[in-house]
Amino acid sequence: MASDKVHEFTDGNFEESVLKSDSPVLVDFWAEWCMPCKMLAPTIDQIAEQFEGKAKVGKVDTDSNRDISVKYGITAIPTLMIFKGGEVTKKFVGLAKKDDIVEALESAAG
Repeated sequence: MASDKVHEFTDGNFEESVLKSDSPVLVDFWAEWCMPCKMLAPTIDQIAEQFEGKAKVGKVDTDSNRDISVKYGITAIPTLMIFKGGEVTKKFVGLAKKDDIVEALESAAG
């Protein structure tokens, strides 16, 4: 991961890091072999920098974290989900535009 602001979420820490977070969380479900995921990575890094202190940004490697991927019905990647108060408030499947992601995260952050 390029940015130290991007967290790594796993089956083991997802509940604590995402669902119980006091701030909104942008989760990028991705895999190493996924070219669109790699194309989206710099955007995720930029959003993590932009929202530092306002929202958490992180990634779930779907190959290594099957439980959480299955729980949220991830059938295509990249899939981005914004969580607030333990609930999904917005979902993007495929390559999403930075402006759309930022707008949805700003809305969640209030």
